[in-house]
Amino acid sequence: MIEPRFNKYYMANHENKYCPRCKVPFECKVGSILLCQCHDLTFTETEKDYIRITYPDCLCRNCLLAMKHEINSLSAQNKIQHILTLLKK
Repeated sequence: MIEPRFNKYYMANHENKYCPRCKVPFECKVGSILLCQCHDLTFTETEKDYIRITYPDCLCRNCLLAMKHEINSLSAQNKIQHILTLLKK
């Protein structure tokens, strides 16, 4: 018998997790990434970096979407603040 870790058809067990942001349980499917709740979400490198340094583990889909919105709002706020600062000079 081939050991599971050497079998190309073997998929790691899914992992039950709690979202570190909202504390809701969800199933991380890193072993079957195409079935994972985060699979079809896209993030810029900046968004990924922000989430990575803010939370140490996977987030649920709702929180990932909320973080994406939050990051974009922060980015917009920073741009507006920069423009206002320039206009005051």
